[in-house]
Amino acid sequence: MNKVSSILSRKGKSIVSIPSTTAVIDALKLMSEKNIGSVVVMDGEKYAGIITERDYSRKIVLKGKSSTDTKVAEIMTTDLPTVKPDDSIEHCRELMGDKNVRYLPVFDKEMLVGIISMSDVVKETILLQKETISHLESYIHSNI
Repeated sequence: MNKVSSILSRKGKSIVSIPSTTAVIDALKLMSEKNIGSVVVMDGEKYAGIITERDYSRKIVLKGKSSTDTKVAEIMTTDLPTVKPDDSIEHCRELMGDKNVRYLPVFDKEMLVGIISMSDVVKETILLQKETISHLESYIHSNI
């Protein structure tokens, strides 16, 4: 069974982060530059939360706030469930569905080692299914 660690090794462990005092507009610019949908919020070396495009649309746009005057700390999500590198992809898929979240911070002991998205989980699931199909096809052809 594939694990979170396989996603991290495929996509890399680099974490794009900003301090909680960053203006929302600057977080959005960074997401645009990096072509990502979320940025980790760090207070020094400590994980504080995550800001997503969803946070922006629901907590800035729909409430008529200014993305220039609002700090990331005011709208970031702080209560995401977390996973470990040895957790299964299936566990992540269930957790994301049950909690209605699109991102999961990955911690190894107390240290943040990555972020996985719903897209990462879907890609990993597809890769696993392709692998299974390939093995089955090989098995069928070897027994003919």
